[in-house]
Amino acid sequence: MASQPDIVAELYRRSLPRLGAYAFLLTGSHAEAEELVQAAIVKVCARPRRLTNLPQTEAYVRAAIRTIHLDGLRRQSRWHRAAPTLAQPDAVAGPADHVAEADVVGVAMRSLAPRVRTVVAMYYWEDLSVAEIAGAMGISDGTVKGYLQDGRRALAPLLGEDDGRERSAVMEVRS
Repeated sequence: MASQPDIVAELYRRSLPRLGAYAFLLTGSHAEAEELVQAAIVKVCARPRRLTNLPQTEAYVRAAIRTIHLDGLRRQSRWHRAAPTLAQPDAVAGPADHVAEADVVGVAMRSLAPRVRTVVAMYYWEDLSVAEIAGAMGISDGTVKGYLQDGRRALAPLLGEDDGRERSAVMEVRS
């Protein structure tokens, strides 16, 4: 059994690209994805837990990424209802934004509304069922299906039609 610092180091060395890609699909922004991954790793690793291997730790961090993102969506939704007029922050484009523009899937995912993007990422990337997504987001199955339909409709001109035969090949190594 490896110690927690060894597992965290291995997590950064081996799993960071996958975790970053998943967070990017949820957020649509490299900067937000990086912050989301860091927050999830800190949340998971700050308290002593029985993290015994890399796949278990990666799965735990992936679940934390999803939870933190969904909490942020809820908080943002409440804030937008409470504050009708918001000042938009000045955004400065960084080098990661230029790379993101070259990514067809990234550009297409950024075109979606945040909740639709989250449902599409959870369905295709994390391979969750409609019921699992509904439970995680606290919405009905019909709402999830509607968001998936909206996402498919918006992404079809950019990425092609979804024939429904193939979903993401998510492989988890369990020990």
